[in-house]
Parts: sequence; C-alpha cells; structure tokens
Amino acid sequence: MQKWVSYPSLHIENVVDKQSKQQVMDNRLRLTTIIESIRYLANQALAFQGHDESIDSSNRGNFIEILKSFAIMNIDVEKVVLDKAPHNAQYIAHDIQKQILHIFATKVKKKICTELWKNKYCILVDESLDELGKEQMAIILRFVDCDGFIREHFFDIVSVVDTNALTLKQEICKVLDNNGILVENMRGQRYDGASNMRGSWNGLQALFLQDCPYAYYVHCFAHRLQLALNGAAKNVKVVWRFFSMLTNIVNFVRTFAKRRNELNLIRKVELKELLDSGELETGR
Repeated sequence: MQKWVSYPSLHIENVVDKQSKQQVMDNRLRLTTIIESIRYLANQALAFQGHDESIDSSNRGNFIEILKSFAIMNIDVEKVVLDKAPHNAQYIAHDIQKQILHIFATKVKKKICTELWKNKYCILVDESLDELGKEQMAIILRFVDCDGFIREHFFDIVSVVDTNALTLKQEICKVLDNNGILVENMRGQRYDGASNMRGSWNGLQALFLQDCPYAYYVHCFAHRLQLALNGAAKNVKVVWRFFSMLTNIVNFVRTFAKRRNELNLIRKVELKELLDSGELETGR
C-alpha cells in the first residue's frame, strides 16, 4: 500500500489532470486551425461550402479541403481535425462557420468604431438585389480619424424588406445604435438620385435632416458621372453607336467558350506577328 501511494502516476487525479490538459491543447489546436481556415477564405472572398461535402466526395468544398491541406502539412493538426476529432467537437458545421465569421465582423466593426471615436462622419448608402433577389443595403462610413487621415470603410450590409425611405432610415439607425455611433454626429449623406433617397420631403436624406440639420445630402459622384456620360453619349451618334456595338460584341463572344478560345488564338497570332516585325517589344 505504501509503495502504491508513493507511485505518483497511479493517482487518479494525476491521470485525469493529464488527460484534461491534453484535451484542452487538442481543442485549441483544432479551433485555431479552423479559425485560420475561415479567416483565409473570408479574406480571399472564396466560397466556403461545396456542392457535395459528404465523406465519399472527391471535393468537399474549400473549407474542408483547406483543413485537409493543413493536416497534410502538420502531423499534430492531422491528429485533431475532421474524422480524427470527437464527433461532438469537429467544429465544421455551417452554423459554426457563420458564428466565427460573425466574430470577425464584430472585431472589424469595433476597430472602425475605435478609429471613428466621437468624430463627425458621413454615410454612403446604396442598395441592390443579391443572387436570390433579396434587397440588400450596403452602409459605408467616411470620416477623419484622430490623426487627421481620411478613412472610408465598408461597415455593414443589411437585408431590407423594401426600399421605402422610412424602412432604410430605421435599419441605418439600428446599425449605428448597435455599434455606439451617434446619429447626431452625422455631417453628410451620399446616395444615388432615386426619389426614395433624394426626395426633398419624404426621401431618406430629408428624414435624416430632421434629426441632423447639418447632415447635408450630396448626390453620389459616381452616379452623376454615369448619368452625364449616358446623356452625352446619346447626343453623339458615333459614340452611342460605338458603345452599343461594343456591348453586342462582348455579349456575343462571352456567351460561348468556343468563341472566347478562338478570339484568344487570334490574339496570340497577332502578338507573334508584332513581335517578329519588331513593332512590339517584350518586357521582363
């Protein structure tokens, strides 16, 4: 009995403590690998899910495949990810991916709010339809930070049920309030020229002016330039005919891969002739 007590490895608390420490290290390595995989895909704007993510699939999607790559490069990672992980702690479910992405988004927003602090700012808003036909509203903040540098950051994208001015205002205010940004500090608005945005009485800019008298509205310069070019091109028949024909040519070539390949082959032949004649020089 004395010899058994003096042998430390047989104490149940030591065995449990050793196993729990190893389990914690494995969980941290697994979670770190998954977070780095998600961060890489998000930073490169790549799709996460694959068409077939089953075990028998030859391509289980970018997320699973990049985890496989990490496992191939590191033996320790291979021992703790995918099928080597406990079934209740694999952390590869779509909901887990969304939660980690949400954490990333929250940290980015906090960083932007830190740069903004209590300074005045302007908002840039535009809405469009996504692939599913849902209305999406993008919100961009433009401000001068504490060091005197102009910053312009994409801040959030929100799904809206409609593009009514009151609905858009409520959603924008909700985003600003949730991040501790005071609506009273708004000093500028930039939207397109749609009536629901620039309306003098019931437009979005008019609704914000009621709360922020100094939040002046400016018609987006990019939209104004596009309208000016369209208007100028319509009055010059040669320019209008050129862009109309160019659009038709691009659509004609881009529709079929065979046409694109033939165009590339013709271009290669032309480049070879120009190089042989000396009209075109190759760079490094």
